[in-house]
Amino acid sequence: MRFSRPLLFLLALAVLAPRLTAANWPAWRGPSGDGLTPETNLPLTWSATEHVKWKVALPDRGNSTPIVWEDRVFLTQAEGLRRTLMCFDRNDGKLLWQQGPTLAAPERTHALNPPCSSSPVTDGERVIAWFGTGGVWCWDLAGKELWHVDLGQQDHEWGYASSPILVGDLCVLNFGPGERSFLVALNKKTGAEVWRTKVPAPSTMEGPGSQQHYAGSWSSPIVIWKDGRSQLVAALPGALRGFDLQTGKELWHCDGLNPLSYADPVFVDDAVIGMGGYGGFAIGMKLGGEGDVTASQRLWQEKHNAQRIGSGVVKDGFLYMVNEPGVIQCIEPKTGKVLWQERAKAPGGTASSWSSLVLSGDRLYLVTQASDTVVLRAGPKFEQLAVNSLDDGLSNSSLAVSNGELFIRTHKSLWCIGE
Repeated sequence: MRFSRPLLFLLALAVLAPRLTAANWPAWRGPSGDGLTPETNLPLTWSATEHVKWKVALPDRGNSTPIVWEDRVFLTQAEGLRRTLMCFDRNDGKLLWQQGPTLAAPERTHALNPPCSSSPVTDGERVIAWFGTGGVWCWDLAGKELWHVDLGQQDHEWGYASSPILVGDLCVLNFGPGERSFLVALNKKTGAEVWRTKVPAPSTMEGPGSQQHYAGSWSSPIVIWKDGRSQLVAALPGALRGFDLQTGKELWHCDGLNPLSYADPVFVDDAVIGMGGYGGFAIGMKLGGEGDVTASQRLWQEKHNAQRIGSGVVKDGFLYMVNEPGVIQCIEPKTGKVLWQERAKAPGGTASSWSSLVLSGDRLYLVTQASDTVVLRAGPKFEQLAVNSLDDGLSNSSLAVSNGELFIRTHKSLWCIGE
């Protein structure tokens, strides 16, 4: 059979297209900011010796998640008082450049939360990282500094973890926790401050720790587009809160969370779900209204669950969530009803996790603290498909996905897994 030259050219493009348009993972929750990847060709099984494209040793511990843009992988890393962004070649793991400030004095943090837990973000022209007291820094992809901004001291006995997000020309950050806690928007091109809003004191506060000093939010905000208007939504102490993206003005708040918040909010249909940390409070609300919408818009409140640290994902209208002990839950967003829950099965019988779920097709990927990755089916019943062990010590970061490959950060190494 003979083909015309135009048809041969189109066939060649079809073969090369996946390589020419490698999917990017530009932020810690992926291209859409919700843990979903459009890729469905991800590995199902691997080990420390099988399907490992490369592995590089890291200079110290860290909980941040890598991000990927084309042929570069970016990762924040603390070394003593130095706070850096590392850039690796995604093809072989070679370190291309490492830049960042050195602090004058140590920062307070929790033993399990090393500095630089905040993940970077990129738009393909610049990459931005927050280093707590070290400020917000921006480089081009070759490592040239474009700007940096000093936002002052961040101080909390458990450190920080919120990651910056990019929306249009804005870089938005949940700065905190601690006495100095605020949402701030910077111009991504210059670092100029566009607006700043102090994290409001909660009108009500329930749950364990409600009167203690360690209340705070380690959660990253999300952006919701609804009825032609963009809103910034953040899980903050005691409440979900919505803000005007362009001005930072608070639009509404819905009370019912406990004082600690780690997981990002989740938006599904018209419902926003907020998950609390220690004490396990959670709320669901219908988006709409202004001011205090607790009475009018809150759909449900849950007061009894294990601590949630990782963020959830949505598949076919259902929310999938994991709590710290490693119990996966399938939740009906508009009622809060738990349709099923089951502890992930992992070597040694422990599946505890600080990681956020990643959804690929109908597969859920979850990294455990023992550096195992559990793969589950997103569906009407619990179904575990695989468990993949790297045996590389502690891991508190989440998966990054790009062009059929998985990037996993442990306290020892950065791994690239591929078929």
